[in-house]
This record gives sequence, C-alpha cells and structure tokens, in this order.
Amino acid sequence: MNNPPNSICILRLSAIGDVTHMVPIAHTIQKYWPKTKLTWVIGKNEAGLVSDIEGIEFIVFDKSDSIRSYRSIAKQMKVKSFDILICAQVSLRANYISKLIPAKLKLGYDKLRAKDFHSLFINESIEYTPEQHVLDSFFSFIEHIGLKERELAWNYVIPPYAHEFAEQHIDKKRLNIIISPCSSHPKRNWSSTSYAEVADYAIQVFDAHIILCGGPSDIENALGKEIQKHMQKKATNLIGKDNLKKFLALLKRADVIITPDSGPAHMATGVDTPVLGLYAATNPKRSGPYLSIDNCINKYNQAAEKFSNKTASELKWGTKLEHEGVMDLIHTKEVIEKLKHILQSQKRKNISI
Repeated sequence: MNNPPNSICILRLSAIGDVTHMVPIAHTIQKYWPKTKLTWVIGKNEAGLVSDIEGIEFIVFDKSDSIRSYRSIAKQMKVKSFDILICAQVSLRANYISKLIPAKLKLGYDKLRAKDFHSLFINESIEYTPEQHVLDSFFSFIEHIGLKERELAWNYVIPPYAHEFAEQHIDKKRLNIIISPCSSHPKRNWSSTSYAEVADYAIQVFDAHIILCGGPSDIENALGKEIQKHMQKKATNLIGKDNLKKFLALLKRADVIITPDSGPAHMATGVDTPVLGLYAATNPKRSGPYLSIDNCINKYNQAAEKFSNKTASELKWGTKLEHEGVMDLIHTKEVIEKLKHILQSQKRKNISI
C-alpha cells in the first residue's frame, strides 16, 4: 500500500491476553499513520482495560447480551465505511460481526490458521509464518498492508483511584511478589500446595510481601483460600477485590508476578514487570509473556512427549495439552531457582540470595 489508509477497523473481541497483544499494533498505527482513523470492535470486559486509549473509537460487544449487541453494531455500522478491516479473531461470533462491518478490504488469517469458516468472511489473508508468537502474528496484519515499523509500547492509562488502591496494598519496604494463580483454563493452573511452598520460601528467604490476585470467580476464590491454607506464612489475598485498572497499578509496583498462561502475564508485560510464567499445557514460545519468555518454566516438550507421544516440534503450532496433571511437570525447586535468577537480574539492593 503506497499511501496510508484513511480508516482501519480492528476486530479483536477477546481475551484479555490477546487484547494486550493488539495494543502495540494500535499504537504503531497511531504513530506512523497518524491521519488514519482507528476503530476497534472489542469485548465488554476487555474494553475495561483499553477503551480509554486516546485516538481510538471503541465499539463494545457484550457477549452476555449478544442479540442486542449484534443489533447495536449493525446500527452503528450503517453510517460507517472502512478502508481496511483487520479480522484478527477466528470464531463464529467474530465472523458474524465481520459481516456487519463495511470495508473495502477484509484482511484475515491464512488458511492454515483459519477455523470456523473464517476464510469465507475475508477477501485477503496474511501470509503464513511458522512458529509465530501471537503478538508477532498481529503485527503481520499491518505489515501486510505496508506498515513495517513497530512500536512495542502499551502506554496503559491507570486512573488515580487505581494508583490509590495499589498504594494501600504495596509494601514499599519489602519485595512485592504477585501470585496470580489462575488461568481461564483450569488445567493450566498449578497446584495450591506448590504455590504455597514457593510463597513461603520467598517470604522466609527474601522477606517478600506476597499478594494473591485474581478475579471473583468461585474457582479463583477457592484456589486463593487453598494457597493460604497451605502456607506457613501470611499473604495478602486480593482475589476478587480489584479490577483490571487496579490490577495494572499493582503490577506496575510489583517486583515480579508468578502466573500460568493467563491474561495477567501479558498485562504485566505492558507495565514492564518481570513475569515468572508457568507453562506446560501451552507453548510459551507462542503465547508466553512477550518480554519474559526466558523467565518462563517451559515443560511443554515434556508434556508433548507424555500426553501425545510426540515432541513439541512434531505438534501443530498452537496445540494445547490441557490434560489432568500436566502442570505437575513443573516442580517447586525450579520455580524457586527461576525466581532467584529474576531477582538477581533485577539487581535489587539489600537482598540476600
């Protein structure tokens, strides 16, 4: 494309992690094509994280009220027309929404990555690139239309009330380690006893302040209580007590977060907080925290051999190995060693490691 387009619509509804990956793409468009009008069709929950980014029109889809949301989008789109629609989600819901969005070019995934009839809803596709991280695959969309530069920035807006919340719960005299124990996929979660052992070690050896974070779901609340029950030391349990903005503020002040493959891992990346990622069910090279891949415990290959009788390289890229017990391949000793390495690299003063 010789000239920047007048308008681009991004279609990426969910999930939190994937939405965080799309933020640098939006910032890149804004920086290098400043006259291009940018619209983003996004999920209701995910909008709570990014909808205050300046210069982007957000159109929110509420999956809990799908019929009304489809009608609302259709009504809004009657007065719009885009040069390019970036169809960065392969799902039946996203495919249907793409039909409601008028655009000269509807750009989607290549056939190898398409599913749910995605190819029928686009008129052009990005080229297949093997073994791409999700964030890199999103950059492929704007590279396809001629924007080769990258602005690897998130620049989240964190409101004053969120900073106030974080100030109330961060201990400025100690290391602050966040444990966000839950993924949206339960079989990606590590055991409560393992989390408790690592937390107790961090308190005993580093005098760390442990903060448990997560959403208000029954699973998250139950796992948080289980971790506390197994701990010998005391942790601050904020599970169900924050929101996305408050959590961002906490992350920004934390020294490290320990978490499985989850949205919080990617939110932490956006505020430059090291992530100790716990990966066995999924491949961190594809979906790990973009700036902390080396900080991840990666047992994906062992999981592939145990549950599929194949090596990781023999599996289709993106294959999930969400089997019972897969996270037991991760041992507390190696998590503790990785935590020590991260803290050493942080070059914190007055910490005996």
